[in-house]
Amino acid sequence: MADFKRNVYLKSADLDTVKSEYFKIFKENFLEEESVEVIHSLNRVTSESVFAKVSSPHYNASAMDGIVVRARDTFEANDINPIQLKLGVDFHYIDTGDDIPNDFDSVIMIENVVAIDDETVEIFEAVYPWQDVRPVGEDIAVLEMIVPQSCRIRPVDIGAMLAGGVTHIKVNKRMKVGIIPTGSEIVDPGANLKPGNIIESNTRVLEALLENKGMIPHRYDIVRDDYDLLKVAIEKAVKENDMVLINAGSSAGSEDYTSMIIGELGKVYFHGINIKPGKPAILSSINQKPIIGIPGYPVSAFIIYEKVVDPLINQFYSQQDEKQTVKAKLSRRVMSSLKNEEFVRVKLGKVSGTMIASPLNRGAGVTMSLVRADGILRIPKHIEGIEAGTDVDIELMESRGTIDHTIVSIGSHDIVLDLLTDELNAKHQGLYLSSSHQGSFAGVMAMKNSIAHIAPSHLLDEKTGIYNISFIEKYLGKGLFSLVKGVKRKQGLYIKKNNPKNIKGIEDLVRDDIVFVNRQKGSGTRVLLDFLLKNIEISNKDISGYQREMNTHTTVAAAVLSGTADVAMGIYSVADALGLDFIPLGDEDYDFIIKNEDIDTENIQAFLSVLESETFRKKVEAMKGYQFEQTGKIIKV
Repeated sequence: MADFKRNVYLKSADLDTVKSEYFKIFKENFLEEESVEVIHSLNRVTSESVFAKVSSPHYNASAMDGIVVRARDTFEANDINPIQLKLGVDFHYIDTGDDIPNDFDSVIMIENVVAIDDETVEIFEAVYPWQDVRPVGEDIAVLEMIVPQSCRIRPVDIGAMLAGGVTHIKVNKRMKVGIIPTGSEIVDPGANLKPGNIIESNTRVLEALLENKGMIPHRYDIVRDDYDLLKVAIEKAVKENDMVLINAGSSAGSEDYTSMIIGELGKVYFHGINIKPGKPAILSSINQKPIIGIPGYPVSAFIIYEKVVDPLINQFYSQQDEKQTVKAKLSRRVMSSLKNEEFVRVKLGKVSGTMIASPLNRGAGVTMSLVRADGILRIPKHIEGIEAGTDVDIELMESRGTIDHTIVSIGSHDIVLDLLTDELNAKHQGLYLSSSHQGSFAGVMAMKNSIAHIAPSHLLDEKTGIYNISFIEKYLGKGLFSLVKGVKRKQGLYIKKNNPKNIKGIEDLVRDDIVFVNRQKGSGTRVLLDFLLKNIEISNKDISGYQREMNTHTTVAAAVLSGTADVAMGIYSVADALGLDFIPLGDEDYDFIIKNEDIDTENIQAFLSVLESETFRKKVEAMKGYQFEQTGKIIKV
């Protein structure tokens, strides 16, 4: 096909409007049913109610090990007047689950029976009829409903149905969902990467989400940006599946053909949803089957699955949205667009009894924000932002139990935090370290506002040359906080291998041929850089790239590695790991600020034990650029 014009969004709408109008189209599309064995029915959805075929128990059963008696024979028994019973006449020995013989109606626990001889026992307490007997149908009565229609089968449901004599049930067929990855730039994992190639991972995430949902995903081969090839792929997928997801090609680019092809084969109802991320989605149908164009950015793809695809599947199976929400206090201000509803990924943790939500990187292509996220903050349209400290509703992505056992860390970034997290998970099962890399000064403020358990920090006092303590005294006061010594690390300049531009030090940052990339305001690295510039009387206005900010040592190093910057400032361990050359500028203290009242808590003690452990030390020493001096020492400030 030739001379395609750039697409425009045909019809966009708010998310709630989209779900109301688009979902209504498929209200009458009921799924076919099939019969499956109960033992293979986990997570299937019943198409009709399931009723017991037999009672459970289906006989009167002993609930205890002991003797079975006639209650009337025991009525006069007490401590003063014990009664003796004869084996085979007045009682029989019985085990838990045994059938109650005819003419007997009660069980006496063996612990309450005194043996006189092999055939005689004595009892000291009367029993009532049917004591410690499980009557027929005590658990399940024949014809009783075990699970209703449209019930998603759980492990306990399987046990109940089997106990009720049910071996086969009617369920809705599992939906077949076709997934088509598109784009000339994408390649499968393991391919030889060339500039411009992007590893295709979105459809594998969608595939896993659908499998976890109980569907049957069919992921097709990558289709390059070719109108005719994509049309053939869509026609094939529609024929073979109940629903089709087309990943990428949904935006308004000149080679984004998806909406045109669907318009030719079926009908496009919405092209664009007023949300961020996820705006370019296409909601359509072909042959009365839902066809959804999913944006190519990873976070956008996940959001459209969560907010559109998953609820639509729930509708087909008459299931309710099971997402849980919690109240949390926002750790820092979040700006928002007035035009779109926004979904912001957050880390969660409980500090001093209050749930804290720390926003993560918001880019639509930031896959790791999904990996790290515990929940999602939904910001309505027409709101410019939400201030720090505001109480917000968070939709959970993780279990509440995991979040309740999380150490919240806000402050400076270092890859040793990942090692601490690994060791915590290994040695203290269920305990997690949630790190939000906002910079050292942001960590100090987080401690001041009681929204973090620990604050990693490396803030240099220009007057004394001592790290961190003066900042605690100035902003947090004396007597309330402690500084826990961490590690010493080397700070310096990241430069490309073999130093092609012959950079020698800080003074070269003002050269016309040098492009710098900076850390964010409030980071300890930024504070150190400004201190060094001040010492040699260089203005940051003369540095190309000074205003370009990134939040971690690894991201600024990646900028140098990729060539978008010539130099950045960071720690030696990252330079070594990424194969960059490094110009050392000095050693610094990377420590942890902790409230005195939290020092003796179980979680912080676990953190301190890992910090001082030999296994942690060995892992850190395997990297380069660190020293252990007074690690774990607690300094009361």
